[in-house]
Amino acid sequence: MPPSFQYECLATDGAARLGRLATAHGAIDTPAFMPVGTAATVKAMQPESVAATGAQILLGNTYHLMLRPGAERIEQLGGLHRFMNWPGPILTDSGGFQVMSLAKLRKLDADGVTFQSHHDGSSHRLTPERSMRIQHCLDADITMAFDECTPFPATPAQAADSMRLSMRWAARSKAAFVPRPGYGLFGIVQGGIYPDLRAESAEALQRIGFDGYAVGGLAVGEGQEAMFATLDVTVPLLPADRPRYLMGVGRPSDIIGAVCRGIDMFDCVMPTRSGRTAQAFTRRGTVNLRNARHQDDPRPLEEGCACPACRQYSRAYLHHLIRCEEILGAMLLTWHNLQHYQDLMRDLRAAIGAGRLQAFAAEAAATEALGDIPPLG
Repeated sequence: MPPSFQYECLATDGAARLGRLATAHGAIDTPAFMPVGTAATVKAMQPESVAATGAQILLGNTYHLMLRPGAERIEQLGGLHRFMNWPGPILTDSGGFQVMSLAKLRKLDADGVTFQSHHDGSSHRLTPERSMRIQHCLDADITMAFDECTPFPATPAQAADSMRLSMRWAARSKAAFVPRPGYGLFGIVQGGIYPDLRAESAEALQRIGFDGYAVGGLAVGEGQEAMFATLDVTVPLLPADRPRYLMGVGRPSDIIGAVCRGIDMFDCVMPTRSGRTAQAFTRRGTVNLRNARHQDDPRPLEEGCACPACRQYSRAYLHHLIRCEEILGAMLLTWHNLQHYQDLMRDLRAAIGAGRLQAFAAEAAATEALGDIPPLG
């Protein structure tokens, strides 16, 4: 029988938490970063390669998978874990972000959303109940409540209306969710950048009762300062015995700042998307491999990194692959970026356990400020 869905806090350092989350398909060490596998694949990576970076959990997407290949088809084929050959935990985004991002292709009402497929224009209906059914078909270890991701900027009235709609949908999501051992349902705090609305949302979700709590509606253009200010007022309102997930974030400095504020889980397309667009993340900041300064550089992208791009190839070769638009370039940079993010999470966990998180954050900021290693010659 699968273990119960349970979060355990193992140590704290200020507001930051070192923890472990047990799920039906394995445990997750937190703080954790989830690579994004929107359409049942982490782009340019094999599942075993993703696991080799240290990733323990992936993210899939309800909206995209309901369109192609279809949730019921995935269920018939044994669920998302078997379908994509990922035996570990999976979290599925409910489709709420697409309510915002595909605004020109959808019609929103109190009951749910009608979408036009961005593939072929066909019409599809998504409600809290349908979202729960799709995520159940996918066999997601962590199901997300269906919500509307409030866009930025939004007036207080717009943010309030959006948040209260999401809270009604959260209650319907909870009612439609089928509890099973090892599986959890997360509610999503909304409210824009307005502290009173965030507090109202957090209270409403706790009255409903969820296995974990996400902070949504950030990393949508408000900037890091506003994001951190919102976390400062929101995270203390969330239960200490449940995991906390900041959706869609972000850059390494965003993650470090959010961990310091008590966030446990993250996801973002940035490391994979950047890998496909010639940008690499390193401890000294981002590196553009298109730049001609790398064409004669025999050094690795980053000394000490365990990924194949750094262990086996030079900057010159990576630059060559990018300039020639070879698929291997995207694969190697994606692997490196995911390795960088997982190494960051490993180091954050170690720093919390050792009680030196603030020192680690200061060191990371100072190293990033140095910029890339100087060119040869």
